[in-house]
Amino acid sequence: MQNMVYLSPEKSSVMSSAQPDFNKVKRVTVHTLQEMKEHGVKISMLTAYDFSMARILDDAGVDVLLVGDSASNVMAGHETTLPITLDQMIYHAASVVRAIDRCLVVVDLPFGSYQGNSKVALDSTIRIMKESGAHAVKLEGGREVKESIERILSAGIPVMGHLGLTPQSIYKFGTYTVRATEEMEAQKLYEDAQLLEQLGCFSLVLEKIPASLGEKVAAKLHIPVIGIGAGGGVDGQVLVMHDMLGITKEFKPRFLRRYLNLYDDIKKGVSQYIADVKSNDFPNDMEEY
Repeated sequence: MQNMVYLSPEKSSVMSSAQPDFNKVKRVTVHTLQEMKEHGVKISMLTAYDFSMARILDDAGVDVLLVGDSASNVMAGHETTLPITLDQMIYHAASVVRAIDRCLVVVDLPFGSYQGNSKVALDSTIRIMKESGAHAVKLEGGREVKESIERILSAGIPVMGHLGLTPQSIYKFGTYTVRATEEMEAQKLYEDAQLLEQLGCFSLVLEKIPASLGEKVAAKLHIPVIGIGAGGGVDGQVLVMHDMLGITKEFKPRFLRRYLNLYDDIKKGVSQYIADVKSNDFPNDMEEY
């Protein structure tokens, strides 16, 4: 088990009076995220899968980039996250890492690369870290993946947990509906969250659960809790970049706020390009050598 030192409430309040400017942090680390929680500064997190978009997101000042297994959906067109392979995740992660200067890069362990065999979990994680240059990994589940988490942490690799709606278990759930609405499942999530902290996870993602439960977990844990459909009482938020920018159109959960409508904007631009080519307007005299 990884030993972790937490500040007492008294020390935390003293530190809060001299809050650092986290926008000036040259490189976000797991320690930075811990300090942000202690100072009550919200953490911003988005997914990224390629060099060009990762560079933009990093330049905008996002704290964490998650190379999510959602690449299976938004990059490859699969219905679920299950088909994406370890090799593919490493490819996407390496592309993202080459783009960034400031943010922390976390990579999802794909389905089948850690469940049921802690040695396979460690081998998968080592490949991600060595071949992509990423800073941490994320995996889904609580007590059932305890051995895998312990083994990964024993190698000195930071681990982010993920509870609530866990997309890799979609065929078990049978639906993408809100999780932990019943007392028994909510209690298990609450206990699993504490277990993940005790094991040494540096952070935790809570997906699509009641806001009151998300707030309760965040208040109980010393480590940062990042929400996606878990309300505003957690320590930060994460969204899939394609959803947030309006590149995708079909996915419309309540928790999603679209900040742009790039699907229509890109389509409009491409349509204009096609028209200009066909009318011989492009290229014009100024665009020729």
